[in-house]
Amino acid sequence: MTFTTSNISQQSFGLAGSVPATLTLFNRLSTDDKLGVLWFIYKEMGNGAVTPAATGAARLQFATGLLGQVKDLSPNEQLAFMRDLVNRARTPMTRAYGVLTNNTKLAFWYQLAEMMKAGDVIGVPSVYKLSPRASEVYSGIVALEFGQQITLLRQSVISMGYDPFA
Repeated sequence: MTFTTSNISQQSFGLAGSVPATLTLFNRLSTDDKLGVLWFIYKEMGNGAVTPAATGAARLQFATGLLGQVKDLSPNEQLAFMRDLVNRARTPMTRAYGVLTNNTKLAFWYQLAEMMKAGDVIGVPSVYKLSPRASEVYSGIVALEFGQQITLLRQSVISMGYDPFA
């Protein structure tokens, strides 16, 4: 195949277009569906379905205190906090999240999922199944290439929480 300017533009647009389209679908999900999709994404990291995010690049030490606060909450309060993050509620803890850098927010969710796996934070019930819409979004994320997955994950979590400076 010969590459011309128009094929390259079309190919680039097709690849870049799948992230915004999938992100739009993600943003239209209910709060609990968003949490479910994030759980399944992070649960599948390392199993080949989703590429693990490079959390070492993020300054997770800035989120350690907040993660400790989440761990100290009751299971119902932990779930309420996660819902508050997704819904951009204005609470002291969501404000602490809101001022984190984009990479730290991505690392925060990765660490939160690890805490869920370890049983330190309320997890998704083992019988939980994604809704049809959430399953479609999850499949769309899995189909993305590594860089696109990270971009989509970062874009999905950066707007969460409450940023008092925004």
